[in-house]
Amino acid sequence: MALLGQASGGWTESSSALRLLHVGIRNTVGILTTDAFTQTNPPDAATFTTSTSAGMDTATLGVLSGSVAFTRGDAAGGSNEIGGPGAVAPGTAGVVELGVFINTAVGNAYENTPGPASGKGPYMSGQGTYANSLYETSNTAGAVTYTTGDSLAASINGYLISSSATSGSAVGDYFCGATAVLMGILKMPADAVQPEIVYDQRI
Repeated sequence: MALLGQASGGWTESSSALRLLHVGIRNTVGILTTDAFTQTNPPDAATFTTSTSAGMDTATLGVLSGSVAFTRGDAAGGSNEIGGPGAVAPGTAGVVELGVFINTAVGNAYENTPGPASGKGPYMSGQGTYANSLYETSNTAGAVTYTTGDSLAASINGYLISSSATSGSAVGDYFCGATAVLMGILKMPADAVQPEIVYDQRI
């Protein structure tokens, strides 16, 4: 089932994986870490099978649109710095979920690149409703099952993943483990018509 409404190109002509349906806070407090421009995607390619979601881009370095923004109080980050998980070990102190990045940090071909120019990476916080085409399709047990009403958490790669009991995911699949923050509640799983998950954000 697709969302009702119309848009130019059927929403397929955007370079952003995150579509803002009802907006929370566009947050620009904090500067991006160095590895927010250099991390590989996925950051941890060994644990999960690489996501096959439409927003996944293995050719682009740095945090991707639709990925989770973290505080980076670790040794590779610093005070008031934000980024993805980079090469930081899951569960590292000072690395906590903040929201979801609006844009890919390095920008896109033939577009302005405000991220590298400003060192800023706007992310959505303060709740809201979003459609996101970047999410995990696998976990350590196999394929992730998404069902309306599922809780969403940040995976070890810094992408959204279902954390509900029926999803097949386990505590070790979440970047912050047992202390993973509830990122949102799933309203609509992706399907053959619409390649996005739609959720109410809770962070």
